[in-house]
Amino acid sequence: MRRYLGKRSLRGAMLAFGLVVPGFALAAESAPVTSPRVTATLLSSRDAVAPGERFKVALVQKLAPHWHTYWLNPGDSGEPTQINWNLPAGATAGEIQWPAPKAIRVEPLVNFGFEGTVLLPIEITVPADARHGESFALKAEATWLVCEKICIPEEGSFSLELPIQAASAVDPAAETRIDASVAALPKPASFRGKLRGEAGKLVLDLPGLPAGAADPHFFPVSDMLIEHAADQPFAADGKPALTLTRSSAFKLAKPEISGVLTFTEAGAPRAVTLLADADPALMAADGTAAPEASPAVVRIPMPAEGADLTLWAALAFAFAGGLILNLMPCVLPVLFIKALGFAQLAHRSRSEVREQGLLFLGGVLVTFMVLAGAVIALGSLGSSVGWGFQLQSPPLVIALAVVMVLIGLNLLGAFEIGISVTGLGDGLASRGGRSGAFMTGVLAVVVATPCTAPFMGAAMGYAVTQPPAVALSVFMALALGFALPVVALSFAPGLLRLLPKPGRWMLVLKQAFAFPMFATAIWLIWVAAVQSGPQGVLAALVAVLAAGFAVWLVGVTRGSLARRAFGSVLAALVVLGAGWFTLQNAVPGAATEARAGDIEAWSPERVAALQAQGKPVFVNFTAAWCITCIANERVALSRQEVKDAFAKLGVVYLKADWTNRDGRIARALAEQGRAGVPLYLFYPARKEAQAEILPQLLTVDTLIEAAERAAGRNAKTAALP
Repeated sequence: MRRYLGKRSLRGAMLAFGLVVPGFALAAESAPVTSPRVTATLLSSRDAVAPGERFKVALVQKLAPHWHTYWLNPGDSGEPTQINWNLPAGATAGEIQWPAPKAIRVEPLVNFGFEGTVLLPIEITVPADARHGESFALKAEATWLVCEKICIPEEGSFSLELPIQAASAVDPAAETRIDASVAALPKPASFRGKLRGEAGKLVLDLPGLPAGAADPHFFPVSDMLIEHAADQPFAADGKPALTLTRSSAFKLAKPEISGVLTFTEAGAPRAVTLLADADPALMAADGTAAPEASPAVVRIPMPAEGADLTLWAALAFAFAGGLILNLMPCVLPVLFIKALGFAQLAHRSRSEVREQGLLFLGGVLVTFMVLAGAVIALGSLGSSVGWGFQLQSPPLVIALAVVMVLIGLNLLGAFEIGISVTGLGDGLASRGGRSGAFMTGVLAVVVATPCTAPFMGAAMGYAVTQPPAVALSVFMALALGFALPVVALSFAPGLLRLLPKPGRWMLVLKQAFAFPMFATAIWLIWVAAVQSGPQGVLAALVAVLAAGFAVWLVGVTRGSLARRAFGSVLAALVVLGAGWFTLQNAVPGAATEARAGDIEAWSPERVAALQAQGKPVFVNFTAAWCITCIANERVALSRQEVKDAFAKLGVVYLKADWTNRDGRIARALAEQGRAGVPLYLFYPARKEAQAEILPQLLTVDTLIEAAERAAGRNAKTAALP
């Protein structure tokens, strides 16, 4: 028995040691940020730092098979990894030291980036006046785009706390990994190249390339120099040179180009950073005819869109768009609740009814101003956001679905907590209904953001390009138009008194209004599924279950102060646990393919290439949370006659899916004067021809006639069998 206990104690000690040692081994590495595609950490070569010291850290990205991230020049599509640092005063962080990229073919494009595990080294400088005994806090916010057949924008927060000592403490394992990555970085070439034009191509002379070099490939830093997907034939005889295909968006900013040249020497891979002098003739050619990076867009005159808006026209468009927004299916469920509140107040004093309407107006105005302020503030910081931007966050989509479920349960009488939970439901008819009326206005605006009504697109596109005061005035006009029907009804007591006196019909109506709430919740969970895949559905269902359980707990623990405190604390723990689970699982996922049948993923380069081939191009800027977009899909885009017309005319259908955050799509919308989706563009079958912007509400005839104009043929005749 003694021997047995001794063995058990030894095994326990060994287990404890095994659990503790990894913690010490990873002391110089941050907590990982994980997704199904990438595991990212911040790795430090030091366990402790000394004042004035320079040392290396690295952002480590471990990519799932077949997924890749991007180099400084991402190639035909993509965005490079970016890191924003938050360091102690006096500390500095250098630029990312980029490894040599590889060409990753994703037909018909070629991307420049990395697969497998990649380390991005950065040099950190500790301030000379750093004090011994304190800690040196490394904090970083990183964003990256990870792609396979689709692209998912991801981000992570990383932090390390390193002690400040008289002498630094090296982490041998981490330093070895980082030093190996630095040693593998491209070294400056021992020669300069020369770029010249020849027979419509570009030739990159490589006079100092080693004699035994093979399979060279040039990766330019500029994305406006060459066609990335084109082959690079190599002439090794006499004067080594690469033949490059000149980009359709060719542009030289200065008479020198830079990039990375990869090749093999004696079977071993090598990479060097190369500088090359550009022939002055290329500069002259660039100065006389330099096409834009993407085809220009022109707005054709349309009553629903307007051309160049004045402030008064933008205000009128915004007001009209707000009025029409009330008819959208994403708003109607919440307005049903407001209608129930008015029905309950129909036979009370006129002042009470007006008060409800004005409080609803207050909720609408405040929420619109908050959203407008967020759009303006983020835009001033360089972020491209627009109408409905908050629904690009799966956790917020799930939270809104939970609110809808709770409102529905409250209307069915499953619990009676009044305004303390939702601010809606029965509280609308009571003295506490003041808060309920205000919150109904807030909720109406939040659920309205997936919709874009006619006139709204032009107005908001104008607003986001104006100074803050002008932009806020346009959003104010939109809010007033949105709130007008409810406020007008509250000031029309004659209409309200046409309703029957309060009775059982109100209970039935109240319960019936629960089902639009549940329908909206189902739609929001579907949006989460599109954004995050099966994990999003699981997170949403867990959140709904936890919210229902928490509400039930609060209800059954009423009574003494101790019972209420116990119930409230337990409910809060349940909600916090569900919130943590949601944040961990509701991450953007690969739920949809970039190519679906004859629909391809959008990029400006793809548009330019198709136009150069003489093909008309239709581009659909859309999102799964955009009700107007979905309605257009059902009513027009999915109709067989439209598909037949597109097929007969050779129209290529491209989709720009903004369901998840995508900075490139956001910038494209902003460039074309829009703050949100939907946006429909038809490019004619001519190189660099300007695009036609279609109305936000599509019809079959609108699409076929636009296809006819783009193809220069009679589309209706072509669509017939």
